[in-house]
Amino acid sequence: MAQGRARAALKAGRPPLRSPGRAPVNRRAERQQFWQLIAKGLSSEEAAVAAGVSMPLGPRWFREGGGMPPITLEEPSGRYLSFAEREEIALLRAREWGVREIARRLGRAPSTISRELRRNAATRGGRLDYRASVAQWHADRQARRPKPCKLVEHDQLRQYVQERLAGAVTASDGRAAPGPATRWKGRRHGPRQDRRWATAWSPEQIARRLPIDFPEDETMRISHEAIYQSLYVQGRGGLKRELTACLRTGRALRVPRARTQGRGKNFVTEEVLISRRPAEANDRAVPGHWEGDLIIGLNRSAIGTLVERTTRYAMLLHLPPMEGHGEPRVKNGPALAGHGAQAVRDAIADTITDLPEHLRRSLTWDQGAEMAQHAQLRIDTGLQIYFADPHSPWQRGTNENTNGLLRQYFPKGTDLSRHTRGDLNAVAAALNSRPRKTLGWRTPAEVFNEQLLLIQQDGVVATTG
Repeated sequence: MAQGRARAALKAGRPPLRSPGRAPVNRRAERQQFWQLIAKGLSSEEAAVAAGVSMPLGPRWFREGGGMPPITLEEPSGRYLSFAEREEIALLRAREWGVREIARRLGRAPSTISRELRRNAATRGGRLDYRASVAQWHADRQARRPKPCKLVEHDQLRQYVQERLAGAVTASDGRAAPGPATRWKGRRHGPRQDRRWATAWSPEQIARRLPIDFPEDETMRISHEAIYQSLYVQGRGGLKRELTACLRTGRALRVPRARTQGRGKNFVTEEVLISRRPAEANDRAVPGHWEGDLIIGLNRSAIGTLVERTTRYAMLLHLPPMEGHGEPRVKNGPALAGHGAQAVRDAIADTITDLPEHLRRSLTWDQGAEMAQHAQLRIDTGLQIYFADPHSPWQRGTNENTNGLLRQYFPKGTDLSRHTRGDLNAVAAALNSRPRKTLGWRTPAEVFNEQLLLIQQDGVVATTG
Protein backbone atom coordinates (compact mmCIF):
# COMPACT_ATOMS: atom_id res chain seq x y z
CA MET A 1 0.00 0.00 0.00
CA ALA A 2 2.77 2.39 0.99
CA GLN A 3 4.75 1.43 -2.11
CA GLY A 4 1.70 2.21 -4.24
CA ARG A 5 1.38 5.69 -2.76
CA ALA A 6 5.09 6.27 -3.27
CA ARG A 7 4.85 5.27 -6.92
CA ALA A 8 1.82 7.52 -7.37
CA ALA A 9 3.65 10.44 -5.78
CA LEU A 10 6.67 9.82 -8.00
CA LYS A 11 4.41 9.79 -11.01
CA ALA A 12 2.78 13.04 -9.88
CA GLY A 13 6.19 14.72 -9.76
CA ARG A 14 6.26 15.69 -6.08
CA PRO A 15 6.76 13.95 -2.72
CA PRO A 16 3.72 12.55 -0.93
CA LEU A 17 1.81 15.15 1.08
CA ARG A 18 -0.87 14.71 3.64
CA SER A 19 -4.15 15.53 1.94
CA PRO A 20 -5.64 18.82 3.17
CA GLY A 21 -9.05 17.40 2.45
CA ARG A 22 -11.52 17.97 -0.28
CA ALA A 23 -11.35 21.43 -1.84
CA PRO A 24 -14.31 23.41 -0.52
CA VAL A 25 -16.72 25.20 -2.78
CA ASN A 26 -14.71 28.34 -3.45
CA ARG A 27 -17.37 30.46 -5.13
CA ARG A 28 -14.64 32.94 -6.00
CA ALA A 29 -16.45 34.30 -9.03
CA GLU A 30 -19.71 34.58 -7.09
CA ARG A 31 -17.95 36.36 -4.21
CA GLN A 32 -16.33 38.85 -6.56
CA GLN A 33 -19.66 39.57 -8.24
CA PHE A 34 -21.32 39.85 -4.82
CA TRP A 35 -18.90 42.55 -3.62
CA GLN A 36 -19.12 44.38 -6.94
CA LEU A 37 -22.90 44.57 -6.49
CA ILE A 38 -22.46 45.68 -2.88
CA ALA A 39 -20.26 48.53 -4.09
CA LYS A 40 -23.10 49.61 -6.40
CA GLY A 41 -25.42 50.03 -3.43
CA LEU A 42 -27.39 46.76 -3.41
CA SER A 43 -28.34 45.17 -0.11
CA SER A 44 -26.63 41.95 1.00
CA GLU A 45 -29.69 39.86 0.15
CA GLU A 46 -30.15 41.44 -3.28
CA ALA A 47 -26.46 41.09 -4.12
CA ALA A 48 -26.47 37.42 -3.09
CA VAL A 49 -29.43 36.56 -5.33
CA ALA A 50 -27.96 38.52 -8.24
CA ALA A 51 -24.62 36.71 -7.80
CA GLY A 52 -26.34 33.34 -8.00
CA VAL A 53 -26.05 32.19 -4.37
CA SER A 54 -28.66 31.75 -1.66
CA MET A 55 -30.09 34.85 0.01
CA PRO A 56 -28.89 34.01 3.58
CA LEU A 57 -25.33 33.63 2.31
CA GLY A 58 -25.07 37.32 1.41
CA PRO A 59 -25.41 38.76 4.94
CA ARG A 60 -22.99 36.07 6.18
CA TRP A 61 -20.32 37.11 3.67
CA PHE A 62 -20.95 40.78 4.53
CA ARG A 63 -20.53 40.21 8.29
CA GLU A 64 -17.45 38.03 7.90
CA GLY A 65 -15.78 40.70 5.79
CA GLY A 66 -16.73 43.52 8.13
CA GLY A 67 -18.52 45.26 5.29
CA MET A 68 -15.50 45.23 2.99
CA PRO A 69 -14.35 42.63 0.43
CA PRO A 70 -11.59 40.27 1.62
CA ILE A 71 -8.19 41.03 0.18
CA THR A 72 -7.94 37.44 -1.08
CA LEU A 73 -10.59 38.26 -3.71
CA GLU A 74 -8.52 41.01 -5.28
CA GLU A 75 -6.90 40.21 -8.56
CA PRO A 76 -3.21 39.42 -8.03
CA SER A 77 -0.43 41.48 -9.53
CA GLY A 78 1.08 40.46 -12.84
CA ARG A 79 3.68 38.43 -10.98
CA TYR A 80 1.09 35.80 -10.01
CA LEU A 81 -1.35 33.82 -12.09
CA SER A 82 -4.94 35.00 -11.95
CA PHE A 83 -8.02 32.79 -11.76
CA ALA A 84 -8.82 33.62 -15.40
CA GLU A 85 -5.35 32.43 -16.45
CA ARG A 86 -5.82 29.21 -14.47
CA GLU A 87 -9.10 28.61 -16.28
CA GLU A 88 -7.30 29.11 -19.59
CA ILE A 89 -4.57 26.66 -18.54
CA ALA A 90 -7.20 24.06 -17.62
CA LEU A 91 -8.95 24.41 -21.00
CA LEU A 92 -5.73 24.21 -23.00
CA ARG A 93 -4.46 21.30 -20.94
CA ALA A 94 -7.68 19.42 -21.64
CA ARG A 95 -6.95 19.90 -25.35
CA GLU A 96 -3.54 18.33 -24.69
CA TRP A 97 -1.53 21.43 -25.45
CA GLY A 98 2.08 21.35 -24.37
CA VAL A 99 3.63 23.49 -21.66
CA ARG A 100 5.47 25.77 -24.09
CA GLU A 101 2.37 26.25 -26.25
CA ILE A 102 0.32 27.26 -23.21
CA ALA A 103 3.10 29.60 -22.06
CA ARG A 104 3.18 31.34 -25.46
CA ARG A 105 -0.61 31.66 -25.44
CA LEU A 106 -0.64 33.31 -21.99
CA GLY A 107 2.56 35.29 -22.38
CA ARG A 108 4.18 33.47 -19.46
CA ALA A 109 7.45 31.66 -18.98
CA PRO A 110 7.29 27.89 -19.61
CA SER A 111 8.70 27.31 -16.11
CA THR A 112 5.73 29.19 -14.64
CA ILE A 113 3.24 26.92 -16.41
CA SER A 114 5.21 23.77 -15.55
CA ARG A 115 5.43 24.76 -11.89
CA GLU A 116 1.73 25.59 -11.80
CA LEU A 117 0.74 22.21 -13.25
CA ARG A 118 2.97 20.41 -10.76
CA ARG A 119 2.20 22.40 -7.59
CA ASN A 120 -1.49 23.14 -7.85
CA ALA A 121 -2.90 20.14 -9.65
CA ALA A 122 -5.25 17.64 -8.05
CA THR A 123 -3.18 14.49 -7.47
CA ARG A 124 -5.77 12.05 -6.18
CA GLY A 125 -5.11 8.67 -7.72
CA GLY A 126 -1.57 9.66 -8.64
CA ARG A 127 -2.60 11.68 -11.68
CA LEU A 128 -1.99 15.36 -12.40
CA ASP A 129 -5.59 16.41 -13.08
CA TYR A 130 -5.56 20.19 -13.38
CA ARG A 131 -8.75 22.10 -12.55
CA ALA A 132 -8.85 25.86 -12.15
CA SER A 133 -10.95 25.91 -8.97
CA VAL A 134 -8.71 23.37 -7.19
CA ALA A 135 -5.57 25.15 -8.40
CA GLN A 136 -6.84 28.49 -7.10
CA TRP A 137 -7.69 26.87 -3.76
CA HIS A 138 -4.17 25.46 -3.50
CA ALA A 139 -2.64 28.84 -4.38
CA ASP A 140 -4.75 30.72 -1.82
CA ARG A 141 -3.95 28.16 0.88
CA GLN A 142 -0.21 28.37 0.21
CA ALA A 143 -0.23 32.18 0.10
CA ARG A 144 -2.01 32.47 3.44
CA ARG A 145 0.39 33.71 6.10
CA PRO A 146 -0.06 32.95 9.78
CA LYS A 147 0.74 36.56 10.57
CA PRO A 148 -1.05 37.79 13.71
CA CYS A 149 -2.45 41.29 13.98
CA LYS A 150 0.08 43.84 15.22
CA LEU A 151 -2.30 44.97 17.94
CA VAL A 152 -2.34 41.43 19.34
CA GLU A 153 1.43 41.24 19.72
CA HIS A 154 2.19 44.83 20.80
CA ASP A 155 0.62 45.59 24.21
CA GLN A 156 1.77 49.22 24.41
CA LEU A 157 0.47 49.99 20.93
CA ARG A 158 -2.86 48.32 21.66
CA GLN A 159 -3.24 50.29 24.90
CA TYR A 160 -2.43 53.56 23.10
CA VAL A 161 -5.04 52.86 20.41
CA GLN A 162 -7.70 51.89 22.94
CA GLU A 163 -7.11 54.97 25.11
CA ARG A 164 -7.42 57.35 22.13
CA LEU A 165 -10.41 55.52 20.77
CA ALA A 166 -12.36 54.73 23.96
CA GLY A 167 -10.77 56.92 26.66
CA ALA A 168 -13.01 58.70 29.14
CA VAL A 169 -14.10 62.30 28.59
CA THR A 170 -12.89 64.45 31.48
CA ALA A 171 -13.96 67.85 32.74
CA SER A 172 -11.57 70.75 33.33
CA ASP A 173 -11.02 69.66 36.93
CA GLY A 174 -9.94 66.17 35.87
CA ARG A 175 -13.11 64.38 36.87
CA ALA A 176 -14.65 61.94 34.41
CA ALA A 177 -17.76 62.98 32.51
CA PRO A 178 -19.23 59.57 31.72
CA GLY A 179 -22.25 60.82 29.80
CA PRO A 180 -25.48 58.83 29.50
CA ALA A 181 -25.53 55.10 30.20
CA THR A 182 -25.54 53.02 27.00
CA ARG A 183 -25.47 49.36 26.05
CA TRP A 184 -23.73 47.84 23.03
CA LYS A 185 -26.09 45.59 21.07
CA GLY A 186 -23.67 44.26 18.49
CA ARG A 187 -25.02 46.58 15.83
CA ARG A 188 -25.13 50.27 15.07
CA HIS A 189 -26.86 52.51 17.57
CA GLY A 190 -30.48 53.21 16.76
CA PRO A 191 -31.67 56.63 15.60
CA ARG A 192 -32.35 59.28 18.20
CA GLN A 193 -30.68 57.36 21.01
CA ASP A 194 -27.91 58.13 23.45
CA ARG A 195 -24.40 57.16 22.40
CA ARG A 196 -21.28 56.26 24.32
CA TRP A 197 -19.09 59.18 25.34
CA ALA A 198 -15.39 58.68 24.65
CA THR A 199 -12.37 60.62 23.44
CA ALA A 200 -13.22 59.05 20.06
CA TRP A 201 -10.14 59.81 18.00
CA SER A 202 -10.59 58.45 14.52
CA PRO A 203 -8.24 55.62 13.41
CA GLU A 204 -6.51 58.03 11.02
CA GLN A 205 -5.95 60.56 13.81
CA ILE A 206 -4.46 57.81 15.98
CA ALA A 207 -2.17 56.55 13.22
CA ARG A 208 -0.96 60.03 12.27
CA ARG A 209 -0.36 61.08 15.87
CA LEU A 210 1.89 58.11 16.69
CA PRO A 211 5.00 59.52 14.92
CA ILE A 212 4.53 62.79 16.83
CA ASP A 213 4.19 61.14 20.25
CA PHE A 214 6.84 58.44 19.60
CA PRO A 215 9.29 59.92 17.07
CA GLU A 216 12.11 57.52 18.00
CA ASP A 217 10.11 54.31 18.50
CA GLU A 218 9.47 52.71 15.10
CA THR A 219 7.51 49.88 16.71
CA MET A 220 4.77 52.35 17.67
CA ARG A 221 3.41 52.58 14.15
CA ILE A 222 0.19 51.25 12.67
CA SER A 223 -1.97 52.22 9.73
CA HIS A 224 -5.54 53.40 10.17
CA GLU A 225 -6.71 50.57 7.92
CA ALA A 226 -5.23 48.01 10.30
CA ILE A 227 -7.21 49.60 13.15
CA TYR A 228 -10.42 49.46 11.12
CA GLN A 229 -9.84 45.81 10.25
CA SER A 230 -9.19 44.95 13.89
CA LEU A 231 -12.58 46.45 14.71
CA TYR A 232 -14.62 45.19 11.80
CA VAL A 233 -13.25 41.90 10.46
CA GLN A 234 -14.28 38.76 12.35
CA GLY A 235 -11.34 36.85 13.78
CA ARG A 236 -8.88 39.69 13.20
CA GLY A 237 -8.38 40.22 16.94
CA GLY A 238 -6.60 42.99 18.78
CA LEU A 239 -9.59 45.18 19.59
CA LYS A 240 -13.01 44.29 20.94
CA ARG A 241 -15.83 44.79 18.47
CA GLU A 242 -17.86 46.82 20.96
CA LEU A 243 -15.29 49.61 20.51
CA THR A 244 -16.98 50.36 17.19
CA ALA A 245 -19.47 52.31 19.34
CA CYS A 246 -16.65 54.86 19.87
CA LEU A 247 -16.30 55.56 16.15
CA ARG A 248 -17.92 58.72 14.83
CA THR A 249 -20.46 56.78 12.80
CA GLY A 250 -20.99 54.12 15.47
CA ARG A 251 -21.24 51.47 12.75
CA ALA A 252 -20.54 47.89 13.70
CA LEU A 253 -19.81 47.15 10.02
CA ARG A 254 -18.51 49.24 7.19
CA VAL A 255 -21.15 50.62 4.89
CA PRO A 256 -20.39 50.97 1.16
CA ARG A 257 -20.33 54.56 0.01
CA ALA A 258 -23.03 53.92 -2.60
CA ARG A 259 -25.55 53.14 0.15
CA THR A 260 -25.13 56.43 1.77
CA GLN A 261 -25.70 58.39 -1.04
CA GLY A 262 -35.43 78.44 1.49
CA ARG A 263 -36.51 81.73 1.95
CA GLY A 264 -34.44 84.44 3.58
CA LYS A 265 -35.43 86.28 6.75
CA ASN A 266 -36.49 89.88 6.82
CA PHE A 267 -33.66 90.82 9.20
CA VAL A 268 -31.03 89.70 6.65
CA THR A 269 -30.09 92.56 4.37
CA GLU A 270 -27.74 92.73 1.42
CA GLU A 271 -25.02 94.26 3.59
CA VAL A 272 -24.71 91.23 5.88
CA LEU A 273 -24.72 88.43 3.31
CA ILE A 274 -21.68 86.16 3.07
CA SER A 275 -20.71 87.72 -0.25
CA ARG A 276 -19.72 90.86 1.72
CA ARG A 277 -17.45 88.94 4.08
CA PRO A 278 -13.78 90.01 3.74
CA ALA A 279 -11.49 87.84 1.64
CA GLU A 280 -9.20 87.16 4.61
CA ALA A 281 -12.00 85.08 6.14
CA ASN A 282 -12.38 82.96 3.02
CA ASP A 283 -8.75 81.80 2.77
CA ARG A 284 -8.42 81.18 6.54
CA ALA A 285 -5.16 83.10 6.58
CA VAL A 286 -6.17 85.37 9.46
CA PRO A 287 -7.64 83.91 12.67
CA GLY A 288 -10.63 85.39 14.41
CA HIS A 289 -13.36 84.53 11.91
CA TRP A 290 -16.00 82.22 13.37
CA GLU A 291 -18.90 80.11 12.15
CA GLY A 292 -21.92 79.33 14.31
CA ASP A 293 -25.11 77.31 14.43
CA LEU A 294 -27.50 75.47 16.75
CA ILE A 295 -27.95 71.73 17.20
CA ILE A 296 -31.51 70.93 18.18
CA GLY A 297 -32.69 68.16 20.48
CA LEU A 298 -35.87 66.81 22.02
CA ASN A 299 -38.46 69.22 23.49
CA ARG A 300 -36.94 72.13 21.54
CA SER A 301 -33.71 71.92 23.53
CA ALA A 302 -30.60 73.29 21.86
CA ILE A 303 -26.85 73.82 22.16
CA GLY A 304 -25.02 76.60 20.35
CA THR A 305 -21.75 75.94 18.53
CA LEU A 306 -18.98 78.36 17.57
CA VAL A 307 -15.98 77.22 15.49
CA GLU A 308 -12.96 79.31 14.51
CA ARG A 309 -12.20 78.84 10.82
CA THR A 310 -8.38 78.91 10.95
CA THR A 311 -7.70 76.79 14.05
CA ARG A 312 -10.96 74.72 14.07
CA TYR A 313 -11.26 75.57 17.76
CA ALA A 314 -14.82 74.96 19.02
CA MET A 315 -16.80 76.55 21.84
CA LEU A 316 -20.25 75.42 22.98
CA LEU A 317 -23.04 77.72 24.14
CA HIS A 318 -25.15 76.64 27.10
CA LEU A 319 -28.80 77.44 26.27
CA PRO A 320 -30.98 76.21 29.15
CA PRO A 321 -34.76 76.69 29.06
CA MET A 322 -35.85 80.03 30.40
CA GLU A 323 -38.22 80.55 33.30
CA GLY A 324 -41.77 79.72 32.32
CA HIS A 325 -40.81 77.17 29.64
CA GLY A 326 -43.40 74.40 29.37
CA GLU A 327 -46.24 76.61 30.57
CA PRO A 328 -48.83 78.19 28.28
CA ARG A 329 -46.98 80.78 26.26
CA VAL A 330 -47.99 84.42 26.35
CA LYS A 331 -49.12 85.64 22.97
CA ASN A 332 -46.30 87.52 21.20
CA GLY A 333 -44.11 86.90 24.26
CA PRO A 334 -40.40 85.99 24.12
CA ALA A 335 -39.23 82.50 23.19
CA LEU A 336 -38.62 80.51 26.36
CA ALA A 337 -37.05 77.32 24.98
CA GLY A 338 -33.58 78.80 25.52
CA HIS A 339 -32.56 79.42 21.94
CA GLY A 340 -34.58 82.50 21.07
CA ALA A 341 -32.97 85.60 19.62
CA GLN A 342 -32.31 87.20 23.00
CA ALA A 343 -30.91 84.03 24.64
CA VAL A 344 -28.58 83.28 21.72
CA ARG A 345 -27.38 86.89 21.59
CA ASP A 346 -26.55 86.90 25.30
CA ALA A 347 -24.85 83.46 25.13
CA ILE A 348 -22.64 84.50 22.23
CA ALA A 349 -21.73 87.78 23.87
CA ASP A 350 -20.86 86.14 27.21
CA THR A 351 -18.68 83.52 25.50
CA ILE A 352 -16.82 85.44 22.84
CA THR A 353 -16.08 88.67 24.72
CA ASP A 354 -13.55 86.76 26.83
CA LEU A 355 -11.34 86.50 23.74
CA PRO A 356 -8.86 89.15 22.56
CA GLU A 357 -10.14 91.55 19.95
CA HIS A 358 -7.89 90.03 17.28
CA LEU A 359 -9.66 86.68 17.71
CA ARG A 360 -13.21 88.01 17.28
CA ARG A 361 -13.38 89.59 13.87
CA SER A 362 -16.50 88.09 12.29
CA LEU A 363 -19.22 85.48 12.76
CA THR A 364 -21.03 83.64 9.95
CA TRP A 365 -24.42 82.05 10.73
CA ASP A 366 -27.28 80.60 8.75
CA GLN A 367 -30.47 82.59 8.30
CA GLY A 368 -32.17 81.26 11.43
CA ALA A 369 -34.56 83.35 13.50
CA GLU A 370 -32.28 82.97 16.53
CA MET A 371 -30.01 85.64 15.01
CA ALA A 372 -32.73 88.26 14.63
CA GLN A 373 -30.89 90.50 17.11
CA HIS A 374 -27.58 90.39 15.23
CA ALA A 375 -27.38 94.18 15.06
CA GLN A 376 -27.36 94.47 18.85
CA LEU A 377 -24.85 91.61 19.06
CA ARG A 378 -22.52 93.52 16.74
CA ILE A 379 -22.76 96.56 19.00
CA ASP A 380 -22.15 94.53 22.17
CA THR A 381 -19.18 92.51 20.93
CA GLY A 382 -17.71 94.32 17.92
CA LEU A 383 -18.23 91.18 15.82
CA GLN A 384 -19.11 91.64 12.18
CA ILE A 385 -22.09 89.35 11.49
CA TYR A 386 -22.61 87.68 8.12
CA PHE A 387 -25.27 85.24 6.92
CA ALA A 388 -24.90 82.33 4.53
CA ASP A 389 -27.21 82.02 1.56
CA PRO A 390 -30.40 79.96 2.10
CA HIS A 391 -29.97 76.20 1.75
CA SER A 392 -26.18 76.53 1.43
CA PRO A 393 -24.63 74.71 4.40
CA TRP A 394 -21.34 74.24 2.52
CA GLN A 395 -20.71 77.97 3.01
CA ARG A 396 -20.25 77.13 6.70
CA GLY A 397 -18.47 73.85 6.13
CA THR A 398 -16.24 74.04 9.21
CA ASN A 399 -19.25 74.46 11.49
CA GLU A 400 -21.30 71.77 9.76
CA ASN A 401 -18.43 69.30 10.14
CA THR A 402 -18.10 70.15 13.83
CA ASN A 403 -21.82 69.72 14.38
CA GLY A 404 -21.57 66.27 12.85
CA LEU A 405 -18.80 65.38 15.29
CA LEU A 406 -20.83 66.70 18.21
CA ARG A 407 -23.77 64.46 17.32
CA GLN A 408 -21.70 61.59 18.72
CA TYR A 409 -22.19 63.17 22.15
CA PHE A 410 -25.55 64.86 21.56
CA PRO A 411 -27.59 62.57 19.24
CA LYS A 412 -30.71 63.74 17.49
CA GLY A 413 -33.90 63.07 19.38
CA THR A 414 -32.34 63.37 22.85
CA ASP A 415 -32.97 66.06 25.44
CA LEU A 416 -30.04 68.48 25.30
CA SER A 417 -31.23 70.60 28.21
CA ARG A 418 -30.09 67.98 30.74
CA HIS A 419 -26.43 68.72 29.99
CA THR A 420 -24.77 71.25 32.26
CA ARG A 421 -22.29 73.92 31.27
CA GLY A 422 -19.54 71.70 32.68
CA ASP A 423 -20.64 68.86 30.41
CA LEU A 424 -20.43 71.14 27.38
CA ASN A 425 -16.97 72.36 28.36
CA ALA A 426 -15.80 68.76 28.77
CA VAL A 427 -17.07 67.77 25.32
CA ALA A 428 -15.53 70.88 23.76
CA ALA A 429 -12.20 70.05 25.41
CA ALA A 430 -12.36 66.50 24.05
CA LEU A 431 -13.08 67.81 20.55
CA ASN A 432 -10.33 70.43 20.68
CA SER A 433 -7.76 67.86 21.84
CA ARG A 434 -8.17 65.62 18.78
CA PRO A 435 -5.43 65.94 16.15
CA ARG A 436 -6.66 67.15 12.77
CA LYS A 437 -5.31 66.25 9.36
CA THR A 438 -5.86 69.80 8.09
CA LEU A 439 -3.70 71.13 10.96
CA GLY A 440 -0.77 68.81 10.28
CA TRP A 441 -2.05 66.42 12.95
CA ARG A 442 -1.87 69.06 15.62
CA THR A 443 -4.90 69.70 17.81
CA PRO A 444 -7.14 72.80 17.57
CA ALA A 445 -6.25 73.62 21.18
CA GLU A 446 -2.53 73.66 20.34
CA VAL A 447 -3.00 75.90 17.30
CA PHE A 448 -5.41 78.22 19.15
CA ASN A 449 -2.98 78.61 22.05
CA GLU A 450 -0.24 79.50 19.56
CA GLN A 451 -2.42 82.33 18.27
CA LEU A 452 -3.02 83.58 21.83
CA LEU A 453 0.72 83.57 22.52
CA LEU A 454 1.42 85.51 19.32
CA ILE A 455 -1.13 88.15 20.31
CA GLN A 456 0.42 88.44 23.78
CA GLN A 457 3.93 88.78 22.33
CA ASP A 458 2.78 91.44 19.88
CA GLY A 459 1.17 93.32 22.77
CA VAL A 460 4.37 93.19 24.80
CA VAL A 461 6.44 94.45 21.86
CA ALA A 462 4.01 97.29 21.22
CA THR A 463 4.09 98.30 24.90
CA THR A 464 7.89 98.26 25.21
CA GLY A 465 8.31 100.04 21.92
